[in-house]
Amino acid sequence: MFHKEGFKIITIASIFAGGSILLIDSFIESSWLESLLSIIVLFFYMMILQFFRNPKRKTVLNENHIVAPVDGKVVVIEEVFEAEYFKDKRLQVSIFMSPINVHVTRYLMSGLVKYSKYHSGKYLVAWHPKSSTENERTTIVIENEVYGEILYRQVAGALAKRIVNYAVEGTKVLQGTDAGFIKFGSRIDIYLPLNTKINVQLNQKVKGGIDLIASK
Repeated sequence: MFHKEGFKIITIASIFAGGSILLIDSFIESSWLESLLSIIVLFFYMMILQFFRNPKRKTVLNENHIVAPVDGKVVVIEEVFEAEYFKDKRLQVSIFMSPINVHVTRYLMSGLVKYSKYHSGKYLVAWHPKSSTENERTTIVIENEVYGEILYRQVAGALAKRIVNYAVEGTKVLQGTDAGFIKFGSRIDIYLPLNTKINVQLNQKVKGGIDLIASK
């Protein structure tokens, strides 16, 4: 199954790939060159298909749990000062997504969307320390009775050229459901209360909607 954000690109890629194969077959006489060019076209077509895949995940709903909002690798676990919304110290957990990861963003907990804001910015590599504050990004705050307010930030990377955010202020959202999409390489920063128990380690790979990031 593919994510709806990829339908247009997949359609264009399908037409391009099909047309390219026909042209290669019609105008390239060398069999080895024809095979090589066809393989290259099919490789890039398959890369596009795998990028927009949207695997179904069965999230076990639990208000005491913060689940991974995306697939990727944990690259930051540290105490930081969050300057945009909380303006105080928080525990930051960041997950880096490579181009081969699933790029669907899922709600990390159920609750009420208190804040949702888009920021234009640069396209530094997603693991750069300044990418959280200087890159194109969206900031979303969700509130529930157990944790109070939790902030997560979708951050564009060097290849990401569009962030899609479905969180609307004043709406209630369900843990594990579709919260958006980031196209072509990026990261997610999560800001938690200082007393939160972290359930992941640096360099650990996580699956969105499944693996536990934090608990109480």
